[in-house]
Amino acid sequence: MSALAEYLRQRARNDVQQLSPDERIKLALSLGDDDVRMFCAASGEEPAAARQRLAATRQIGRRASASASAP
Repeated sequence: MSALAEYLRQRARNDVQQLSPDERIKLALSLGDDDVRMFCAASGEEPAAARQRLAATRQIGRRASASASAP
């Protein structure tokens, strides 16, 4: 890794570590929203449909939890 890349990664890590927990959550949510917008721009889908498609994609190949299905 180049010295510049390492410096930028360390700086980003330090910036995030200085945020409060609420600010970190807001940052994570805004990054997710940005990702959905980019996905929508690339796929031509509406945001609601894109979120639904992404959620369904995450479930492919996963088994239901035994504790989640127990009464």
